[in-house]
Amino acid sequence: MLNQNDLAQIAGKGVSAETVEKQLKQFSTGFPYLKLAGSATIGHGIIKLSSEQEEEAIARWKKYLSDGGEVMKFVPASGAASRMFKALFSFVDGEEDTPKPGSPVAELLAHIEETPFYDELSDVCKRLYNKSIAELIDENRAKDVIAAIIRPEGLNYGQLPKALLTFHKYNDGVRTSLEEQLIEGAQTAAANGKVRLHFTVSADHRKLFEKKISEVLPAIEAKTGLKFDISMSEQKPSTDTVAATVDNELFRDDNGKLVFRPGGHGALIENLNDIDSAVVFIKNIDNVVPDSRRTETIRYKQIIGGTLILVHDRIEKYLESIHTGCYTPSELKEMADFLHTTLSIEDKRLNTLTGRALAEYIKEKLNRPLRVCGMVRNEGEPGGGPFIAVNPDGSASPQILESTQIDPKSESAQAMMKSATHFNPVDLVCYLKRPDGSAYYLPDYVDHNTGFISSKSFAGRELKALELPGLWNGAMSDWSTVFVEVPAETFNPVKTVNDLLRPAHQQ
Repeated sequence: MLNQNDLAQIAGKGVSAETVEKQLKQFSTGFPYLKLAGSATIGHGIIKLSSEQEEEAIARWKKYLSDGGEVMKFVPASGAASRMFKALFSFVDGEEDTPKPGSPVAELLAHIEETPFYDELSDVCKRLYNKSIAELIDENRAKDVIAAIIRPEGLNYGQLPKALLTFHKYNDGVRTSLEEQLIEGAQTAAANGKVRLHFTVSADHRKLFEKKISEVLPAIEAKTGLKFDISMSEQKPSTDTVAATVDNELFRDDNGKLVFRPGGHGALIENLNDIDSAVVFIKNIDNVVPDSRRTETIRYKQIIGGTLILVHDRIEKYLESIHTGCYTPSELKEMADFLHTTLSIEDKRLNTLTGRALAEYIKEKLNRPLRVCGMVRNEGEPGGGPFIAVNPDGSASPQILESTQIDPKSESAQAMMKSATHFNPVDLVCYLKRPDGSAYYLPDYVDHNTGFISSKSFAGRELKALELPGLWNGAMSDWSTVFVEVPAETFNPVKTVNDLLRPAHQQ
């Protein structure tokens, strides 16, 4: 199946032949659907904090920072923003010169002066066409205006990463989403006068990131009075996955070489594993707001951060008791109750085991990476989000699932999905070190049965692509997890360019 050239190619990527053969087999076998114990709701997997508990969490977070605790922001920021401009590309490449009334393009043009990049676009239109935006629109040249947004000769937004797009306009200038992430980091995760951030970037965009950071950082450091430690990494070639034909054979290019594809954001568990920090916040690059609308974001960053430390305090205490053997039956019961009520672990062994056997079980469940995830109430269509899923060892615990992981033919699973009350906004904070200060090896906690297969194309030929378990999905399957309700105001993603017109992104 694999020839000598294949083996050399595989070795060059840092992948083993066994891994490639296993991946190829998965195209035939597929991935199993996860068994659900229920959807996570308030009181059943999701904690709704009282105002007193929120204040306690904020105080604990502030103390953690004042004590010099380690903290970093980890921001997935690789990939072009082309999907943000899908409707714009369709219009520019289409036959119609005038956008259809009510279409995304028509809406964008009607409110073009409200976009944060209006002044930049105006300059580009004058340079390219020697006309103002208004003149071009009056002359029925809407296609030229839209092309100036997405094409390389214009703003080039169709090829740039989201991090480098202008997101917000201020009286004294504009900011990209990258700059807003820096400012938010200064307001929520500064320790010892320093703010540490890590961005995952693509190799194609790395120099652009470096250039932008060098341009804006001096002013931000002067504004905040803080020093920034910014690092970047790229998705590792060893996390690429082999492609397959529609018949589940190895897919090769015209030169006979194997075709590999990026393994999705789940591959970033390797990048996260390289981070040297006890506490790490994870948040998508596009979920930012301007200064005037950041109050709730700052507050709930402190709340989930403080909740993490409070939970970790108890975990550390319990692990120390088990390590020294200094515990009573009542203290063991307290630990078992903590697993059930705080970590939402469901397992009959918590009630049937006793003594040393129970202590060892508790130790196994507590001695893992920890995450606290903000969850937003679902006011739209049900789909993937927080659930209680059954684990390989028979226990059940909180998991973040995508709808593709839930069996569409299972009436009970579909009923659980429809009864879901919350969704995952990708707003989480993690504790990545053991009580002795050593780091957990995060790849050990991945559930490799939670990937999925998608259809793609290569040089006009259809292929099957294998996506690794998602970063906050199966890649964190065997972590201790706490879901906390956070308000919808903390979730303001920019999925299309028109989202920048929403009030949340207006200063």
